Amino acid sequence: MSPISYKDQLTTIETAKQLGLLPEEFEKVKSMLGRVPNFTELSIYSVMWSEHCSYKNSIIWLKKLPKDGPHMLAKAGEENAGLVDIGDGLACCFKIESHNHPSALEPYQGAATGVGGINRDIFTMGARPIAQLNSLRFGDINSEKTKWLIKGVVKGIGDYGNAFGIPTVGGEVFFDDCYNVNPLVNAMSVGIVHKGETVSATSYGEGNPVFIVGSSTGKDGIHGAAFASKDLTEDSAKDLPAVQVGDPFQEKLLLEASLEIITTGAVIGMQDMGAAGITCSTSEMSAKGEHGMEIWLDKVPTRQSGMHPFEILLSESQERMLVVVKKGQEDKILKVFDKWDLNCVQIGVVTKGDRIKYFFNNELVADVPAPSLVLGGDAPVYQREYKEPAYYAENKKFKIEQVSEPKDYKAVMQHLASHPNIASKRWVFNQYDSMVGTINMSTNQPSDAAIVNIKGSKKALALTVDCNSRYVNADPEIGCAIAVSEAARNIVCSGGEPSAVTNCLNFGNPYNPEVYWQFVGAIKGMSSACTKFKTPVTGGNVSFYNQSSYEGPVFPTPTIGMIGIVEDKKFQTTLNFKNEGDVIYLLGKSQNDIASSEYLFSFQKIKNSPAPCFNLEEEFNLQHATKSLIKKGLLNSAHDVSEGGLFITLLESAIYNNMGFEITSDNLIRKDAFLFGESQSRIVVSVSNVNAEKLETLLKAEGVSYFNLGSVKGDSLIIDSINYGKVNEYANLYNTSIEQKLN
Repeated sequence: MSPISYKDQLTTIETAKQLGLLPEEFEKVKSMLGRVPNFTELSIYSVMWSEHCSYKNSIIWLKKLPKDGPHMLAKAGEENAGLVDIGDGLACCFKIESHNHPSALEPYQGAATGVGGINRDIFTMGARPIAQLNSLRFGDINSEKTKWLIKGVVKGIGDYGNAFGIPTVGGEVFFDDCYNVNPLVNAMSVGIVHKGETVSATSYGEGNPVFIVGSSTGKDGIHGAAFASKDLTEDSAKDLPAVQVGDPFQEKLLLEASLEIITTGAVIGMQDMGAAGITCSTSEMSAKGEHGMEIWLDKVPTRQSGMHPFEILLSESQERMLVVVKKGQEDKILKVFDKWDLNCVQIGVVTKGDRIKYFFNNELVADVPAPSLVLGGDAPVYQREYKEPAYYAENKKFKIEQVSEPKDYKAVMQHLASHPNIASKRWVFNQYDSMVGTINMSTNQPSDAAIVNIKGSKKALALTVDCNSRYVNADPEIGCAIAVSEAARNIVCSGGEPSAVTNCLNFGNPYNPEVYWQFVGAIKGMSSACTKFKTPVTGGNVSFYNQSSYEGPVFPTPTIGMIGIVEDKKFQTTLNFKNEGDVIYLLGKSQNDIASSEYLFSFQKIKNSPAPCFNLEEEFNLQHATKSLIKKGLLNSAHDVSEGGLFITLLESAIYNNMGFEITSDNLIRKDAFLFGESQSRIVVSVSNVNAEKLETLLKAEGVSYFNLGSVKGDSLIIDSINYGKVNEYANLYNTSIEQKLN
């Protein structure tokens, strides 16, 4: 073995603890190296074996998720992002990731760099990003801290995405006190690439040069992966240097240069530098390609002088890539990056064997085997204990009979229409450019999922992010199955066929058995639903430690990002009522159920209840029948019943064209449950009178329940012959509630 510089102090168990490694992990490092690691080496293991990079507390359960589906081109873990076949010689590349802890400390840069990082995961595979979505969770909207957080996060997402030139086409925002300290910021990116033109995150070929391209390396983001792998505390502000700083204009240049070098044929492999920076990209690419590397850290372009080797290795400075090039074709790469005025510097070479040797001024400062660092290699894997929390049994005791029906139904309607979890998120999405690239088909045609045009094809993509974390907290297995089902339902209601899933699993501390019980339950629910809908999980992100020392864990929030394929744009279906006199149907079965509803939680102030009624088989049958109705051209609108129940679904369908409705409730169901309950597997559709009989015939043949609610009529909301007011009265509440609270 080459001599190691011990200019860095030899490390101890105490040093390992300070860096986030367990005592047994420190001993494992010593055993693998056959010696005590120096500080640089221990820093490498501390980030690569952090939860954020190694998934050491989650991988056992993640492996149980379904990975096979009819459109799969790259399975979970194989590449930086998921890849599915969408036909016409094209593939869709997509992924969702979290940037929670950075956003809690510095919301603007935390959110902005989350957007930048997830886009790099897409174009490092050779795909051009075409759309972005996000899922955001905040605390009490009336608190000054929450207002500061949401304003910073939304501006960060908007400024980065708008400058980068990719439209934000969809998302969700949810408020609950459990997110007061620890907000959740999940960003999803979707790209398109021609099949067979993707690039892998791999390295091979002895003597092939290794380049770092893009921005210079600074001290921002050092130990960012370790920072994301621990609870937030009152001292977390000291970790502010772990928050990266982004530059969307540099990223735009890097996008174009990266896609251009792929066309030269000179690229062996490419990977973005996200968590753990140079450390992660060199080790993961080497391990995948079963080769080693020799890296010269003093060659790395830096923004600051005097950076130590471990700082260069661990920096998470943004807008950087590692590229392995075919020997002799270096000029092709240099020419492209010179054209785009970006750094392109050879910092190493591919070697035989499996070791990565890092040098600084010709001195060997670290020597580690690549497989020992990575998930699927020798990184530690743990099975954590879990137990059912006491609150779960309390939830099961809830009975609807304990709740009195409201005396004033209009007061409930106004409360729900203006509640920040239900009201229009216009204040948020107006800060995003949704039309850049001219591919968003949903801006002027609202639908349950975002519809994105595939130019030159009759097809389109349907995209959505979904998770009701209150349901998951009430019952993790059922709640997560509902999250998958609602994502699929949104795509189906928009005219698409669900294809595949990416996930962002946001939970508290995995060493807490009750938190880990939530995680295990969510995986089980996701697995059952994804298997049923044939929507394999292509990858994503696990974000543990979303809790504070004084507020406890957030609600378990397994955010589901789903893509679907609209086989023909003529099938695009919107949610708004179209014509006076159209018949309104409720597809699916209403239940005497108000469990975990916004009505029960925020109006009736009852916090403990089970998840809403849900049956996976009924859900599947409902979606199958709805797809048939759309393909037969029978529906004028379709909108799923979700937060706020049937009333909010009808209201949202009414608002867009200011078209009211007159309906009759089902006298077999409690009126509050019928209007405000959130039992699953229900869709509101409108049809022309001439198609009503055909719809009923098809639903009977499919064995799907339905209820003739009434008709589109006038500009008022009439329920059981009672006029509850004008559409525009509720539209004003719905459209202005959030901005009034924030401004």
